[in-house]
Order: sequence, then C-alpha cells, then structure tokens
Amino acid sequence: MLRPTLPRIGHSLRVFRRSLHNVPTLQHSYKQGVPGLLSPLGFDIAWTKYQKLLVDKLNQITAGTVDDSSAPKELVLKFARDPNHAPVFNNASMAFNNDFFFRGLTPEPKPMPELLKQDLEASFSSIETLQREFVLTANAMFGPGFVWLMKTNQNKYFLLTTYIAGTPLPKAHYRRQTKDMNTATPADDDKSISDHIRRLNAEPPVNSAGAHSGGVNKTELAPGGIEAEPVLCINTWEHVYLADYGVAGKKQYAESWWNAIDWDQVSKVGGGFRMQPAYYRG
Repeated sequence: MLRPTLPRIGHSLRVFRRSLHNVPTLQHSYKQGVPGLLSPLGFDIAWTKYQKLLVDKLNQITAGTVDDSSAPKELVLKFARDPNHAPVFNNASMAFNNDFFFRGLTPEPKPMPELLKQDLEASFSSIETLQREFVLTANAMFGPGFVWLMKTNQNKYFLLTTYIAGTPLPKAHYRRQTKDMNTATPADDDKSISDHIRRLNAEPPVNSAGAHSGGVNKTELAPGGIEAEPVLCINTWEHVYLADYGVAGKKQYAESWWNAIDWDQVSKVGGGFRMQPAYYRG
C-alpha cells in the first residue's frame, strides 16, 4: 500500500525557526513608489515582492546549514566558484544586487557632491558622457542583469555589466581561504564546500608570484582582475520596468533612473568601499 509523501515536520520547523535572512529596510520610504521612476505597483513588484522571493528561497536552501545566518555578500564570496552551490550563489547574489540597486535611489534627488563630480569627470570627461554611457549600455544589454559604476583603489571609475545573477565583486572570482583545505581535519571541515572547490582553492593564484607582482594581494582577485568595488548600479531585469514602461521601455526607464539617483549615497559608498548595513558585511 502506497502512502502519500508528507513534508518532514522537523525540516519545516527548522526552516521557519531559522529564517535568518530577511528583507532589509531601505533608508527611504517609498509608499508612493519611487517618484519619477517607479509607481507604487512597480516598486511593489521590483522590491517588496521580488526581494522577499529571493530571501525566502535563500532561507529554504540554507536552512539548518552553517550558512543560514550568513549575509548575502558572504555567500556570494563563498560560493561564486562552486557550481555545486549555484542556487545559493544565484539567490544571494540577486539579493545583494537588487538591494544595492534600491539603496542607490532616493525620493528626493539632490545635486551631485562636487568632489564626486570632479572624480567622475576625470574618468569619463563629463557627467553627460557618464549618463549617456550608462543609459546606452543598459539599453543595449541583451538579457537581464545590471550595469555597475565601479571605483578602483586608485580613485578611477569605469562601467561594468553583469548578466543574470552575476556579481561585480572582484573577490568573488578568486579569493584566499582562511585555512589550508589540503590539511583541514574532518573536525573543522566545512561540509558546505565541495571537493571541486577545495581543489580550485588549493591551486596557486595566477600572476601573483615574483618580485614584480605588485602591492595588491592577487590571491583575492580574479586572474587579471583589479581592486575595484561597486558604488552604483541600474537593474535591467524586465520585471523592474515592465509595469511602468512596457516591453519597449527600457531606455526610457534608464533615462528616468538617472534622475532618481542618490548621489550622496554614491559618494559615501565610494569613500569607504563598503555599504554600512549588516546586509553587506563580508
């Protein structure tokens, strides 16, 4: 006699009890949507519903593991090179990216700080050029993703595109382990890391040997990578703009986005390379 398959009560309770990933609170109120950019419906879809979906999935797939309380950024750095944990990486990366996008917005835009303006002009020749490149790049992307404004540790800026749930974080592509995975004992072995990723992390870093390897610790960077961090991004996923701009409205959406940027926030992020909320620790 066949019995119906029922969910394991213990596992279900554990998911409920240890739902430690939560939708973070944004620094601005958007009860009326994002003025000039997203209607209340558009905001509800792009932030409230979508961010909750990502967080719920993250809680489900990390429940009862050593990662159930790790911030999205930590999970991105940990699993970026591990194909066996692609679901964790994808949901964590999208949660990080989408949150980063909304933290770069404001319902009350202010002029760009003068120092930031000078730095951006030094990299793009003019703010108008940066604006045009941002809009054209976002509109030209074939598929969903993000366009990022990146800042190097030499105070230079450039644009970077990532597709789907790709991450702009350089350390997510090549990073140093806190312990030697070849000599780790079973007692302190992290079961969440696959044998495949252990072998990759045991390999010597590319282009990091020799007296002329430079001052940057390249064991934390992708081969050929540079020390840079994101300071601003635009989300080009269709669900963000479809409700307000329609199927062919991505360019108009990108143009409207430029007028809703929180330049004070961009300046703060660029000044310290890190966002302040715990959501970004790592």
